[in-house]
Amino acid sequence: MPEVIFNGPAGRLEGRFHPAKKRNAPIALVLHLHPQFGGTMNNQIVYQMYYMFAQRGFAVLRFNFRGVGRSQGTFDHGQGELSDAAAALDWVQTVHPDARACWIAGFSFGAWIGMQLLMRRPEVEGFISVAPPANLHDFSFLAPCPSSGLIIHGDNDKVVPQKDVQTLVDKLKTQKGIVINHQTIPGANHFFENDMDDLLERCGGYLDERLGLTPEDYIPID
Repeated sequence: MPEVIFNGPAGRLEGRFHPAKKRNAPIALVLHLHPQFGGTMNNQIVYQMYYMFAQRGFAVLRFNFRGVGRSQGTFDHGQGELSDAAAALDWVQTVHPDARACWIAGFSFGAWIGMQLLMRRPEVEGFISVAPPANLHDFSFLAPCPSSGLIIHGDNDKVVPQKDVQTLVDKLKTQKGIVINHQTIPGANHFFENDMDDLLERCGGYLDERLGLTPEDYIPID
């Protein structure tokens, strides 16, 4: 789990990078929740999704948005953080130029940033959006959403009510050419306390289904 420092638009950004063993392995970027509400790349959901991708042979990066941890800069209400995410994806693509595919995963605020990034990057072929804050941020930019993906949240989420996520999903499902897999975890709150295993099992299962993988294909992670 090498620590990496790469250049972002507001200064250096701090991350953790797991390189892939195969030159043409897919790449993944995992984005954390809101920086002003304790969000960092070491959030448990971000950390576990990072390993989920690594276990499936991805070159994967998680990093701290500007102003978090040792990343330079200050919080920029989403605009700067989107630029940070684009710089992070650029960095991974520089390290793995032969990658055959690209995925983006995000939790809460990170899901909002990730969905914006996939609108700008046609190479992104899949996404995992955990508890997207559809009541707090405008998702109308997904017109149309260019990639198929998973939207997953809890039905006991007090930060992002289920009805707001359902409205977003219903809108996306009317679009042709993509498939939105929508899953709700009964009893789960916004942070999936006591429901982490269920969340990761569902996310991993979706990834396996899309990639045609079985547990026999997993790579041991040190």
